Amino acid sequence: QVQLVESGGGLVQTGGSLRLSCAASGRTVSRLGMGWFRQAPGKEREFVAAINWSGGSTYYADSVKGRFTITWDNAKNTVYLQMNSLDIDDTRVYYCAAVPPMTGWAPGQARSYYYWGQGTQVTVSS
Repeated sequence: QVQLVESGGGLVQTGGSLRLSCAASGRTVSRLGMGWFRQAPGKEREFVAAINWSGGSTYYADSVKGRFTITWDNAKNTVYLQMNSLDIDDTRVYYCAAVPPMTGWAPGQARSYYYWGQGTQVTVSS
């Protein structure tokens, strides 16, 4: 079993930055595929970024490419999402997700993940 706890959300002005953290327990992040998703009220959960279990490959939604960066710190067993140049449209609840290594993993698909955190709110104001 893997437990994920997100932190780092909050209120920020347009153009600002935030760094989200996802602390994992139960398994090391270097042996998990890790992803970030986000969701607005009444909308479907959408993919933001992912990193594979070797850390050698990262994936981004087009809407965040060049602004967001996903990394992991094996020593802290934590995955980060650095978010720069934030826009009002980035206002969402952000979720961390994880999956053990598997054939056919689709990093951008929420159904590919087994474990989910509780979410952290990011609000961008003008």
